[in-house]
Amino acid sequence: MRWSNLFIPTLKEKPREAEIPSHTLAIRAGLIRMVASGIYSYLPLGWRVLCKIMQIIREEMNRIGGQELLLPALTPAEIWRETGRWYEYGKEMFRVRDRKDKDYALAPTHEEIITDIARREIRSYRDLPQIWYQIQVKFRDEPRPRGGVMRAREFIMKDSYSLDATVEGWQRSYNLHRDAYIRIFTRLGLEFKIVSASGGIMGGSETEEFMVPSPVGEDTIVYCGNCSYKANYEIARGVPPKVEFEDKPLRKVYTPVGGSVEEISQFFQTVPQRLLKSLLYVKQTDSGKQPVFLLVDGAHDVSEAKISKLGNLRPATPDEVKEWMGASIGYISPIGTDIPVYADISLKGRKGLITGANEDLYHYEGVNIERDIKVNEYMDIARVAPGDRCPQCGDKLIIEPAIEVGHIFRLGTKYSEAMGATFLDRDGKKKPILMGSYGIGVERSMMAIIETHHDEHGIVWPLSVAPFQVLVTTLNPENCDLVQAADNLYKELMERDIEVLYDDRSTSAGVKLKDGDLIGIPVILILGEKVWRDGMVEIKIRATNERIKVNHTMCVDKVLNIIKEMQDATQ
Repeated sequence: MRWSNLFIPTLKEKPREAEIPSHTLAIRAGLIRMVASGIYSYLPLGWRVLCKIMQIIREEMNRIGGQELLLPALTPAEIWRETGRWYEYGKEMFRVRDRKDKDYALAPTHEEIITDIARREIRSYRDLPQIWYQIQVKFRDEPRPRGGVMRAREFIMKDSYSLDATVEGWQRSYNLHRDAYIRIFTRLGLEFKIVSASGGIMGGSETEEFMVPSPVGEDTIVYCGNCSYKANYEIARGVPPKVEFEDKPLRKVYTPVGGSVEEISQFFQTVPQRLLKSLLYVKQTDSGKQPVFLLVDGAHDVSEAKISKLGNLRPATPDEVKEWMGASIGYISPIGTDIPVYADISLKGRKGLITGANEDLYHYEGVNIERDIKVNEYMDIARVAPGDRCPQCGDKLIIEPAIEVGHIFRLGTKYSEAMGATFLDRDGKKKPILMGSYGIGVERSMMAIIETHHDEHGIVWPLSVAPFQVLVTTLNPENCDLVQAADNLYKELMERDIEVLYDDRSTSAGVKLKDGDLIGIPVILILGEKVWRDGMVEIKIRATNERIKVNHTMCVDKVLNIIKEMQDATQ
C-alpha cells in the first residue's frame, strides 16, 4: 500500500481529550477518532490492527473446536427478565422501545441469547459438547468512559460459550479456553497474569481474569512475589500484620476532632489498625430496609465483591445513619445494638480497640470484640491493604494496577435452569446444560498493546498485530534514483508476501521519519542519499531503534530474516 493512497491523519500535538499514553498515541497515529464520549470510529490503520487481533483470536478459537456465529445486538427484554438481569444491570444497560412499545436491550453480553438457542435446539447428550463464539459489538452505558476505547460505551468483544453434558466436559471446555487465551495473549505480545476474580453480575462458580500490569489500568491485582498466589483486588485475601493492644475496660472518650480514621488515630496517638471501622450498610428485604454492620480495622476497607455473598447491600446514607443510630458517620458502632454484625476474620479475638460510641464527638476506647460486640459471623470481607501478607506462603503481597483483557467464567447451570435449557442424558433423564462464558476485549487488547509497547516517539507494534510489517521510505522524493530504488524494493517485498507500506509522499525527511516512528511499523527501510551513494539501504528495527546498513541487493533477504526472527520469538 502506498501512503499517498491510504488515509493516515497523523497529529503532531497531544489531543486535548486524551488522558493516557495509549489514547494519545491512538489518536496521533490516526487509528481512531472520537464521535461522542465513549464512542469511536476506527480509521484504516486502526482497523487493520483490530483485524489482526481478531484473526489471531479466530485461529485459536477454531483450534479448540469453536464454531463462529453471529448473534443480534438488539435483544428482546423477555429473555433478560427470565434470568433477572434486566433489573440487575441497572443503568449500564442500553434499553430501547420499538413502535409497538416493546422493550429491547442493546446487548452488553450474550448469555441469554445463547441459552435461548440451546433450549430450542439441544435435545440430547449426543448434541453436546458445543463451543460457540462470535466477535460482535457490545453496548454498555459506562458512567465514566475513559482512555479512549479502553473503557467505551460501544466496543468489540469476542465472547464464546461452552455447552456440556457432564462436569468433566464442563471443566475440559474451561481448560481449553484458558489455554487458548494464554496462546492468544502471548501472540499479541502481551505480558499478563491470570488472577482469581469475582463473577459479579455474570455469576459462576469459578472465574479468572487475564490482566496486563500497567500504571493506567483501572483494575488492581494482588499477587505474591514468592509463590503462585494471584487475585483481583476485590476478592484477594491478605493476612494483616499481627498487632496486639492492651486489654482495658471499656470507656467513653470525648473526641472533638472529627470521625475519620486519620483524625481519631492522631487524637489517640495510635495506628489505624487499632481502630475498629464500623460501617453501616442497608439490606433490602421483603419486609423493607434492614441495617447491617460490617467491621474491619482502620487500615482496611470493605470489599464490595466479598460482601455480595450477604445479599444486595449498599452503604447507608447519612440520614439513615442518623435515624438508626442517633449519631453521624464516624461515631457509630454495633455496641449496645441488636443490628446484625459481620466482622472481618482478622478481627476475631482482638482487644483494646477504638470505635464510635453512637454519640457525636464520642468514641469508645478499650473495645474487646468478644466481650462488647455480638458478632453474627466472622468472614473475609476486607480489601487487601499495603503490608498484608500472602495467605499461602506468608510473603509480602504486591498490589499494582492492571488492564483486564480477558475473563473466563464457569457459569454452571445459572442460565440453563433459569431459562429451561435442558437435554436428555444417557439414562433418558432431563438435565440442565452446564455452561461456560469467555470474553476478550478486542479494542482493549489493542490499547493494552499500545500501553505496554510505546516509547517517546510513538507506538512500537509487535509484528503479529502491526498494520504493516515493513515501511519503505525515501528521504528525498526529488531524487529519481532513490525513488526508483524504493519502488523496486516495494514491489519485491510485495512479491515475497510481505505486508509493506510505501511512504511515497512529497514531504520532508523529518516528517517522514517522525510519522514512521509514530505509527510503529516494526521494520523501516530508509533510503537516504548518503548511504545510497554506496549502494546501501538503512534498516531500522523500531523496537530497539537499531540501524543496520545493508547492500540494496541483499536488503529483501535481510528483511525476510528479521521478520522470521520476530515471528519465531513469539511462537
